Amino acid sequence: MQTPTLILVLVALCLVSFFFARQRSKSVATGPDGLASLHSLPKHYGYMAAAWAALPALILLGLWIGFQPGIISALVIAGLPEPVRSLPPAELGLYYNQVQGFAEGMVDATWLDEDQIQAAQHYRELVASMAWTKAALVLALAAAGAALAIRRITPALRARNNVESILTWLLFACSFIAVLTTLGIVLSVLFEAIRFFNIIPLTDFLFGLQWSPQMAIRADQVGASGSFGFVPLLVGTLLISAVALLIAVPVGLMSAIYLSEYATRQFRAVTKPVLEVLAGVPTVVYGFFAALTVAPVVRSVGESMGLTVASESALAAGLVMGIMIIPFVMSLSDDIINAVPVSLREASLGMGATMSETIRKVVLPAALPGIVGGILLAASRAIGETMIVVMAAGLSAKLTANPLEAVTTITVQIVTLLVGDQEFDSPKTLAAFALGLVLFFVTLMLNVIALYVVRKYREQYE
Repeated sequence: MQTPTLILVLVALCLVSFFFARQRSKSVATGPDGLASLHSLPKHYGYMAAAWAALPALILLGLWIGFQPGIISALVIAGLPEPVRSLPPAELGLYYNQVQGFAEGMVDATWLDEDQIQAAQHYRELVASMAWTKAALVLALAAAGAALAIRRITPALRARNNVESILTWLLFACSFIAVLTTLGIVLSVLFEAIRFFNIIPLTDFLFGLQWSPQMAIRADQVGASGSFGFVPLLVGTLLISAVALLIAVPVGLMSAIYLSEYATRQFRAVTKPVLEVLAGVPTVVYGFFAALTVAPVVRSVGESMGLTVASESALAAGLVMGIMIIPFVMSLSDDIINAVPVSLREASLGMGATMSETIRKVVLPAALPGIVGGILLAASRAIGETMIVVMAAGLSAKLTANPLEAVTTITVQIVTLLVGDQEFDSPKTLAAFALGLVLFFVTLMLNVIALYVVRKYREQYE
């Protein structure tokens, strides 16, 4: 039985358990009080039985799916001839992959020898037998859990507490998985970054003023020694992000103030969804717009003023990126401003303040923590953007604060370094992980600053 079919059968079994448990709770509710004699509502008994049926079975199914490939691989390899089992791990892995591919219909038999064909047949038999064993064990465990839950149903059983406890542990598990995922990301990047810093000194990376990650392939090759100075990439990232925020923050915040405080309901109902559509436009479309429309306009305007503007400039990329993140600032700021209690506005207006004074001195300070959060989200989106920079700002790592020149960002270089087949023993490839680690700390510092602002003003206005 395939896993999707097994899951559907398991869902059906949980539904049956729910209805049986609910009917069982009604049948045990005896005496003059009837259903009032039950500690919990009948549906809670049903939820409890469904949970007891689903959770152990799903845990077993997850463990089975996780360990089955390794078990099958070990059994198939154990059945191979001794000369094959004695191959180096890389060659043995390739040999087994051909067996697996033939068994799954993805490799032609002409590429295989007789031993591989027999191993493929063994592979199919193991997969089929394990599939039925998996289905039998999972369904048996689900049925046993449901039967045990239904048998325990009595008027005094605290089914609601049981269900709430299960939900609490599920929420904790989800939170724990999120924490483990974050920790895994950090450790995976950190491990490779440490390998990079074992080759390139940390001081050269953090304080170097030249970025040219080209390494020599041969000992006699010149001109490709490699320079891994991080500063030009950081300056380029901050430059483009600053241009984007200078566009997005004032426009987004002013739009949010108008929509929440001045606009009519009809105008707001139409305008806000239209502006939020910009958030769903793919970034590659913004990249086309930046490269084909904005960049030539910026260049022609700059040349008409006597300025030298690169065909791919930080200004063009920043302008388009600012347009892209306007909906983030606008939408979040609008929601936060609308969440400010009406009583604060009424009190200010009642004291004789004008509408603009109320907005500046009451509404905006009270909404400042949420607004800072929206700006932080916009800044994170700007720092992590790639396509617009690739298409409109170029790949040149220059140490400059002039927005009219071509620059590049950290994320663009990470993508460039990891394009195609790469050897993860070279500093050029490992540099991408070092860049990712530093970018992580930059984002972390933004979060710390935002948290400080939120806590400071939340204590003042709550």
